[in-house]
Amino acid sequence: MSARSDISVVGQPLFLAWIAALGIGLVMVTSASMPLAAEIYQNPFQFATRHLVYLGLAGIAFAVVASVPLRIFARLDRIALVLAIVGLVLVLVVGDDPVKGSHRWIRLGAFSVQPSELTKVAFVLYIAAHLTRRGDAVRERFGALMRPVLVTSLIGVLLLLEPDFGTMVVLALVSFSLLFLAGARLAHLALLALLGGASVALVLTLEPYRLARMAVFLNPWAEPFGGGYQLTQALIAFGRGEWFGLGLGQSIQKLFFLPEAHTDFIFAVMAEELGLVGVMGVALLLSYITLQAAHVGRSSIRLGQLFRGYVAYGAGLLLGVQFLVNLGVNVGLLPTKGLTLPLMSYGGNSLIVCSVLVGFIARAHLENCREGADGRATS
Repeated sequence: MSARSDISVVGQPLFLAWIAALGIGLVMVTSASMPLAAEIYQNPFQFATRHLVYLGLAGIAFAVVASVPLRIFARLDRIALVLAIVGLVLVLVVGDDPVKGSHRWIRLGAFSVQPSELTKVAFVLYIAAHLTRRGDAVRERFGALMRPVLVTSLIGVLLLLEPDFGTMVVLALVSFSLLFLAGARLAHLALLALLGGASVALVLTLEPYRLARMAVFLNPWAEPFGGGYQLTQALIAFGRGEWFGLGLGQSIQKLFFLPEAHTDFIFAVMAEELGLVGVMGVALLLSYITLQAAHVGRSSIRLGQLFRGYVAYGAGLLLGVQFLVNLGVNVGLLPTKGLTLPLMSYGGNSLIVCSVLVGFIARAHLENCREGADGRATS
């Protein structure tokens, strides 16, 4: 007897983890943004209200993606890639006025679209489809690696022109990891790593402000009121929180000491209000989502569903790498980059895209179960 009727996305632990992450994010965005919202809009819940709207859109996006068979997305990979590249070009031509020196948004009525976020989805679909079509060649010939490498490089150049160095690094790491998972030869990957490392070093040396940011990263306390201000304030938040935090809503650093408290540095506010125990719980939750993606990807490939597997791996890698980068920035292990905490930071584009990525993983798991990947849906 078929068990298909007993399987749904809503019943997955991954779905519950996604809901939990969104719920924690809503609470912390509300707490972290209230002082700034009251100052700018005379309404302490202004950002929280917007975040609720974004949550609704993220929920719709998740539901749509989790309802559509992944084979449909496999047919759209090239179209999605072209649209993503067009979007990255348009943001340089008709994008909003630069914010903190970066052109990243295109205004569409009441909303702003961030093409670099949408590119993450298109990138995963394209790389997954290419590895499915050309997997044998990728495993045997270095030349076969060049097509995804050239696509990654083109997107990277466009991102650097915004500039968005952080997203470029994340996509490069995801591309390299998927090539490794697809079975590319280690010698070929080592050569790509050398070329990639040299390219990153060149990019750093070409822009003086990046070298200055690296110097500040190595010793932020040398400029506590200059280039190291943001990081030192984040570290103070971690120190204040100690083991169990000051209590929800009791952060001092969010009172105009810590810039981007409700976006890039929301993890620091969590540390101050919830303590080490609280942020460890958040880290475990996001790690669980990433590990679930790896489990789903492995099960899909064992079933011979390569596209499904690579999409799950890619989505999990994007979420996991972005989380690690945000964590590293907040605790001073990495230079400051404008990357949000997945599923939790304020920001509609990031929230929707991250929910789409979780939707891919949930859909892949659902299809695996229907094919009996774990022995739960056999006929």
